[in-house]
Amino acid sequence: MNNKRKITVAVSGLNNTDNPGPGVPVIRALRDSKKFDVRIIGLVYETLEPGIYMEGMADRVYVMPYPSNGIQVVYNRLAQINEEVGIDVIIPNFDSELISMIKLQDQLLKLGIHMLLPSMENYEDRNKSVLPDFGRKYGVLVPKSYPLSSAGDIYQVMRELEYPVVMKGNLYDASVVYNLEQAVAQYYRISQKWGLPVILQEFVSGTEVNVVALGDGKGKTIAAVPMRKQYITDKGKAWGGITIANPDMLALTDHIISSMKWGGGMELELIRTEKNELFVIEINPRIPAWVYLAVGAGQNIPEALVEMALGNDVVPYKEYKVGAMFVRYSFDNITQFSDYQELTTTGQLNREINEKKQV
Repeated sequence: MNNKRKITVAVSGLNNTDNPGPGVPVIRALRDSKKFDVRIIGLVYETLEPGIYMEGMADRVYVMPYPSNGIQVVYNRLAQINEEVGIDVIIPNFDSELISMIKLQDQLLKLGIHMLLPSMENYEDRNKSVLPDFGRKYGVLVPKSYPLSSAGDIYQVMRELEYPVVMKGNLYDASVVYNLEQAVAQYYRISQKWGLPVILQEFVSGTEVNVVALGDGKGKTIAAVPMRKQYITDKGKAWGGITIANPDMLALTDHIISSMKWGGGMELELIRTEKNELFVIEINPRIPAWVYLAVGAGQNIPEALVEMALGNDVVPYKEYKVGAMFVRYSFDNITQFSDYQELTTTGQLNREINEKKQV
């Protein structure tokens, strides 16, 4: 007998490519839930996001307007989708969505749609362009960072730093550069793709380590799993990683979540130096794409997030398996062109109906 609660969860970030979004692992985690029987609504921005066509992922898929179209347009689309499917919880998985979602939180709640998100203050505090301010405010080690509004700013900033340095987009993208020519080239590439400011950051030498965590919005850490990257792509994404025992990383996570009263998922990107210092390189304000490693290690973070979004109390996780490892892979997924046609022409794909037709 299935005593799981039936709920409908909308999930974005189905771009499971070499720069993967968190949507597919979040859905996998929810499918593994021992508490919920989930119906998944995929929210996508491109009609070729691989998660759309993977079996067992989204029951229905809807094309969303880009957040740059304005929050009213986003709200209208979500209200329309909600009328059709009745959304209980939304888990937004792109940084670029979060400002709209935070601003729409109260309006969407009136429609019965729940979310667990950081406050706007928290979102802005951890912005890459103000990372030094974050370090001072919360008492953590951070690299020197400078927002650039023109290529000419590079010459001024490099009076304070030495090569190599890191060039970053304010939302996405990062490249290590070793000379002025590379710095200028990366500035133009990143600014043309992601806009301004571009962040020029001190390069901190050490081991890349990460923590996926979940805060309750009141200062309590509900879940936290640290890992060390084993294999990194040319885009800087973890393609393999292993959970590690590191009390210092967990203590730092607790300190940040309790100090900020962080609500929702987060990823801490850290560098552990030879002196065993932990530098906060970035704080991503949502669940990362490697979250399924945490599930495999015993902490189902997406399930706990849904529980809290619905207003339920959750007992914090205290343990996880050390030495759990993930290796990401790709494969050729065969699908039907008719599904692609339906999505591109109507803006939605009802896999529930299509799967019944095939039975």
